[in-house]
Amino acid sequence: MQYINGSFLDNFILMGFFNYPWLDLPLFFILLTSYIFTLVGNIAIILVSQLDIQLHSPMYFFLINLSFLDVCFTTTTVPQMLVNLGSPTKTITYVGCVAQVYVFQWLGCTECVLLGMMALDRYVAVCEPLRYSVIMNYQLCLQLASTAWLIGLANSLLQSTLTIQLPLCDHRALDHFFCELPSLIKMACVDTTVNEITLAVVATFLVLGPLSMIFISYCYIIQAVLRIPSADGRHKTFNTCSSHLLVMVLFYGPGIYIYMQPSGSSFQDLSKFLTLFYCVITPMANPFIYTPRNKEVKGALRRLLRKEGHY
Repeated sequence: MQYINGSFLDNFILMGFFNYPWLDLPLFFILLTSYIFTLVGNIAIILVSQLDIQLHSPMYFFLINLSFLDVCFTTTTVPQMLVNLGSPTKTITYVGCVAQVYVFQWLGCTECVLLGMMALDRYVAVCEPLRYSVIMNYQLCLQLASTAWLIGLANSLLQSTLTIQLPLCDHRALDHFFCELPSLIKMACVDTTVNEITLAVVATFLVLGPLSMIFISYCYIIQAVLRIPSADGRHKTFNTCSSHLLVMVLFYGPGIYIYMQPSGSSFQDLSKFLTLFYCVITPMANPFIYTPRNKEVKGALRRLLRKEGHY
C-alpha cells in the first residue's frame, strides 16, 4: 500500500461528497458544532464523575470510560474533516491515514465491547442490588474495561495491518471523508476476498457478542423491573436502563450497516452519512442522553457549582 508505480505514496485524496460541493459549508458548521458539544459534554461528565465522591460507583466508572472513548473517537477524525471541508485541497498524508485507521478501528471496537460490559453492570445493579458493590468491585470493573480496550487493540492490529498491506497500484482517491477500513479495501487493485471475509467475520463476532450480552442482560432486567412494587422505583430504573439502550441503538445500528453490508454495495453516500452519524453525532448525543435523565449527575453538578460559588 505504500507504493504507487514504484514511488512512495505521499497522500490520499479524500473525495467526501465530491458530487455535492455545496454540502461542504453546511457540513463544516455541523461538524464544528457537534465536535464542540462532544468535547464539552463528555469532558464535563468525566470531571463531575471524578470530582464528586457520590459518583464513585461502577456505573460512572464505565461512563467515564465511554466519555473518554467518545472524546478520542471524534478527535481521531473530525479535526481532519474540518480542515478538508474548509480547504480546496482535500488530502491526508499516508502516515496520517495509517494512524487514523489504527486508532479509529481500536476506539470503535473498544466502544462496541464496552457497551456490552455496561449492560452487564446494569444487570447486576438491578437484579443483584444487595450484592452490587461486592460483585462489581473496582478490580472487576478495571478488568472488564481493560478487556474491552485490549480486544479493540487486537482487532485493530489484525484488521488494519491486513488492509494497509493491500497494493493500490495507481489509486489514491479515497471515496470517504477519512480513512476507514471498508473504503480502503475498495481501493485495492487485487482480490480482497480474504480482507472482506475477515472484516465481516470479526465484525460479526464483535457485534453479536456484546449484543447477546445486552439482550440476555435486559431480559433479566425487564423481569426484575416488573417485580419492583414501587412505581417510582420502576420509573427510575427504567430511565437509567433506557438511556443505555438508546446509546446502543445509535452506535450499533449504523455500524452494523457499514461493516456488515455486502461487498460492492451501491449505497456509498448513505454509508458516508451513517459513518458521520455514529462517529460524530452519537458521541455528541451520549452526554445529553445520560445526564438529563440522571438525577445523580444533575445533583453532582449542582453541588460542584455551589462549592465553586463559595470560593
